[in-house]
Amino acid sequence: MVATRFAVAVHILLLVATETPGQATSVRMAGSVNTNPVVVRRIAAQLARAGLIRVRRGPGGAELARSAEAITLRDVWKAVHPSPQPLVPIHPHPNRASAVGRAIPGLLRARFADAEDAFQEALGHITLAALADGLEREMAHGPGLSMALEQHGPRTA
Repeated sequence: MVATRFAVAVHILLLVATETPGQATSVRMAGSVNTNPVVVRRIAAQLARAGLIRVRRGPGGAELARSAEAITLRDVWKAVHPSPQPLVPIHPHPNRASAVGRAIPGLLRARFADAEDAFQEALGHITLAALADGLEREMAHGPGLSMALEQHGPRTA
């Protein structure tokens, strides 16, 4: 199962990108994420190691280390998943006495790798700036409405 740290990392980055400089503190971000500030600091440290944010100790908060246009979701994914763990792991001990059990790892490994490559490719096309724009629409129109507007355009009377 994929942990939520990716979504939390994106949440943190959106707060850093949209907050007034100096306001994106771990306590403030933890309030928005609805988690403990320690969790935010741990993920923020991963984002900082990846060169996505700069963090100042104390009341200084965090800031983007590069422009929101230059940060993709693939960058964020790699920051919080630094070791190459498969997105969809294959169960490790199929029954080798079964013909299906012997064949399934090779069959699934290739297909899952293709799916993971497509996932990474898609993440590489989504920038933090685009998400920040979407966030503004979500907050203005309410949950889910901005996606409908993107897909179908505004309704006319």
